[in-house]
Amino acid sequence: MTKSNKDKIRDLLKSIETGDPGPIAVVNEAKYIQHNPQTHEGSEGLAHLFQRLSKTGPRVNMVRAFEDGDYVFAHMEYDFASRKICFEVFRFQDGQAVEHWDNIQERQDLNPSGHSMVDGPVQATDLGRTEENRALVRAFVDTVLVAGQVERLSEFIDETSYIEHNPRIADGAASLSSALNAGDGGQRHINYQQVHRVLAEGSFVLCVSEGLMHGAHSAFYDLFRVENGRIVEHWDTTETVVPQSEWKNDNGKF
Repeated sequence: MTKSNKDKIRDLLKSIETGDPGPIAVVNEAKYIQHNPQTHEGSEGLAHLFQRLSKTGPRVNMVRAFEDGDYVFAHMEYDFASRKICFEVFRFQDGQAVEHWDNIQERQDLNPSGHSMVDGPVQATDLGRTEENRALVRAFVDTVLVAGQVERLSEFIDETSYIEHNPRIADGAASLSSALNAGDGGQRHINYQQVHRVLAEGSFVLCVSEGLMHGAHSAFYDLFRVENGRIVEHWDTTETVVPQSEWKNDNGKF
C-alpha cells in the first residue's frame, strides 16, 4: 500500500527519535529548500540536525497532521532536553519533500482555562467545506489580526463555545479581544503585518503570518478549527525570527 505524504512526514520526523536513516529518503536533496534559518540546506543539513538532536534522547509526537494538495502541515510535540511545540510544513513534488518551513516555541503550562498547547480534536471533519473554511480564516486574520478590527470578532468566532489553547489566553471572545487590544501608546503588543500562507483540510486551517510580538520580528503560526461557519478552537506558536547574520541558509523564514 502506498504511503500518504502525511505518513511519510510522520516517519521522517519520528526518525529524529528512532535514529532510523531510511525515512530521510523522502527528502529530494537536489531540490530541497530549507526555510528554518538555523538549519543548513538539503537533506545533508537535515541529517546533521537529526544526528545532533539524537544525542539529547529526543521524544517526538505528531499530535495532528493534515494534507492540502502538495502540502503537509503537522502539529508536533518535541522533547529535545526541553519540551517544545512546533508546526511543521512540507511541500511535496513527485512524491518527495522539496521545501520545508517550521515554527517552534517552548511548551508552557496550562492556560487560564486549563487547556494545554496541543490537546483537543485531531481529526479533520467537513472535508467538503475546506475552501469555505479557508476563506473564513483568511478573512478573520486579514480583518481582525492584521487590520486590527477587533470589534468584528463576532463575525468570525463562535462567542459561546470558543476554545483557546494559547497559554496566556482564556476561552471566550472577551479574553481574546482583551489580548488583541493590549498595547502601549496605541501600539499593539501582538501586531500581525502580513499573511504568507493559508493551508486547510476540512475543519482545520493553518495560517502562517509575519509581524511583531512586543516589538520583536516574529513568525505567527495559527491553527484554527472551524465548525458551522465559525471559528471554535485555536492553537498557535510564536517564534522570534533570528537576525539574518545568524542564518545558515539564504531562503528566509517565510
